[in-house]
Amino acid sequence: MGEALDNYLEDMERADFYNSHELPGLRSVSQINQTKKETMRSMSQATSVVTGEVRLSYVNLFQPRAAQQGGEPKYSVTILLPKSDTATYNRIQAAIQAAYEKGVVEKWNGARPPLKTTIHDGDGVRPSGEEFGPECKGHWVFTASSKEKPEIVDANLNPIIDQSKVYSGVYGRVHINFFAYNRSGNRGVAAGLGPVQILRDGEPLGGRVTAADVFGAAPASAAPPAYSQPGAYVPPAPPQGYGQPAAPQPPAYGQQPAPQVPQQIDPITGQPLGGGIYGI
Repeated sequence: MGEALDNYLEDMERADFYNSHELPGLRSVSQINQTKKETMRSMSQATSVVTGEVRLSYVNLFQPRAAQQGGEPKYSVTILLPKSDTATYNRIQAAIQAAYEKGVVEKWNGARPPLKTTIHDGDGVRPSGEEFGPECKGHWVFTASSKEKPEIVDANLNPIIDQSKVYSGVYGRVHINFFAYNRSGNRGVAAGLGPVQILRDGEPLGGRVTAADVFGAAPASAAPPAYSQPGAYVPPAPPQGYGQPAAPQPPAYGQQPAPQVPQQIDPITGQPLGGGIYGI
């Protein structure tokens, strides 16, 4: 027991000595841990990208939606990256490769599975074999998603609450973090969704129209006609006093009594009007 304790104390003294002295070709435990932290931080930064201006499609940023029936609902958006933005594209490719290398160490136990395509060519076809929509032409296409609701801001970094401002077809910038996954033996790299910044309006995608598109400009106001249309309903004069009809006045001496006006009927309820509001 005494010999074991002596060995343990010698090991502790040796570790303290290495931690407090720099020896050629030998790093202390604290230096190794610090190097690991810096490496992990660098790898995390390497997997993140803030895009240039992109177009958003299939926008589900305010309410999560499951990609498949029975699947887990997630916030998501499909990103259309112009092929002319080579700077963002190159950063994305570097981030995907960094996420892949991180997956080799952390997710796949040193294995290097074939890297599945994360970014799709909008001038080509979907994984299903169907062609992409016309809005995808000239763009790289990929989808980013998250279990957490992303922060959405405008060009001045003010939070956007009005959901009508965020739609399929709008232009903005997106923060993306690529990560490696290993689910039921299915390995690859996916795009995680971060904050979204809306920059400017665009032509809505998916048949979304505005009231101005449907109804056009408001017509100029015109004076009402001076004549009454035949058969038009003429509402009775408003009652006098507070909620009570005016009491009939007897005719003046020597005058004939005024003819009785037929009682008006509410066209909604079918009940006699008593000076109230239609339908009440």
